[in-house]
This record gives sequence, C-alpha cells and structure tokens, in this order.
Amino acid sequence: MAPVSRLEIDIRQKRFLPVGQARAHTALENLSVTVPEQQFLCVSGPSGCGKTTLLNCIAGLDRDFEGRIALSPVAGREHPVIGYVFQNPRLLPWRTVIENIELVLPDHQGHADTVDKLLEAMGLAEFRHTFPGRLSLGMERRVALARAFAVQPDVLLMDEPFVSLDEPTAQRLRRLLVRTWQERPTTVVFVTHDLREAIQLADRILLLSPPPGTVMADIPVTLVRAERSDRAAIEVFRTRLFREFPSLNGDL
Repeated sequence: MAPVSRLEIDIRQKRFLPVGQARAHTALENLSVTVPEQQFLCVSGPSGCGKTTLLNCIAGLDRDFEGRIALSPVAGREHPVIGYVFQNPRLLPWRTVIENIELVLPDHQGHADTVDKLLEAMGLAEFRHTFPGRLSLGMERRVALARAFAVQPDVLLMDEPFVSLDEPTAQRLRRLLVRTWQERPTTVVFVTHDLREAIQLADRILLLSPPPGTVMADIPVTLVRAERSDRAAIEVFRTRLFREFPSLNGDL
C-alpha cells in the first residue's frame, strides 16, 4: 500500500512586497512537494532560499502566497495539529519548565502522563519546576522539543533547532530527537543549513535553489539508521551528493 500523504505543498509564488528601502523579493516559486505520513523530511539550501518562509506557510503563520497547502489530520481529529520548534526556544521566562509545556495543552490535567513521560525522556524530570533562566541553552531546546511533542502533532516543523549549540550538545539532541520521533511517530519537516545534519536525520532531503527557492533536488537518504552515527559513512554520502549536484553550495 502506498504511504498516506500527510502534507501536500504547491506554492506557485511567495512574494514579499517592498517595505521602506527594502525591495520586493520573491522567496519561493513553483515549489511542489508531497510528504508522506511519518516521513522525516529535511529541507536544506543556501541562505535566503526561503526555508523558514516555507515552514511559516505550512504552519499558517503566513497565508499571503499563491498556491495551496493541504494537511490531513489523523483519524479522530477534526483539524490537523501542528507543532513548531523555532530557532529560539521561545520559553516564557516567568513560567517553569512544566508550565511552559502545559501552556500548549487545552486540558493539561488530561495530558499529565504524556507530559511526565516527555520530561523523563528529555532528562528534564528533576527540572520540572525550574525557570528557563536557570537552564542551559541545550536544556531550553529540550524543553521546546518536549512542548512540541506534547501536542501530539500531525506535523512537526523544526527551524534549525540545534543551531548555535556546540557540536557534542547538538549531537546528543539529534539522537534524542530521533529516539523521541521513533517512539512517537509523526511527519517532520526539519530545516537545516547543515547537510551532514540532514543526512544524519532525514529519510529524504529537499534541496532548495538560491532565491526564489524551488526544488533543486529531492534525495532519498539510503543510509540505514545504524549508519547515521558513522561520520565516515555520512561524509561519503555527502561527497556523492556534491558530485551528483555540482551546483550545491560548498558551505552545506
């Protein structure tokens, strides 16, 4: 049986109008993608290619575009649920860890067991009553990740969530993300400028062109999950991509 399409994207054009001294800018154009249910899709490409704009369009934060985005809810839900992890954890400093997570739940009493399990999985159980100002950046990002999974999203959007972290911390969080995703399967659209990170995480990589962003390459990641922790295997796969797609930005 073919996988169920959870997310269908068809953006003919996303254009920003001129504001002040800023000129009009076409961010996305003729971008068409279908994301099957429970697929982990990484979106990569050069700076300014529209990666974050794409996530905002999917999330409904930006509806001013030509085209269509269709998101199917899971069975038993009237409307699809979207989780969003931003570059900045965006925690409310006057709320504790558990209060920041419960904030997204309409009935947090009914989700107490889910929240407790997420706190345990993220290694945050002993910090449940701690305020964000007492947490490291890596811990704040774990709270943001727990908050996104707490709503049991049909689609989880992630915008470079591990940027600015030191590599050992980022690597631990990548492993934590994959483990959490495998235990709580959902469709993921993960934006990253780091091709090695995309290879480590993704079932499939979408490479966008310089602006206006469109699909330059749609690449299945053929490495099995056990190979994703092997830096040499990731580098071999990355090198092959540069051979197959010479126009790739060397910084990816």
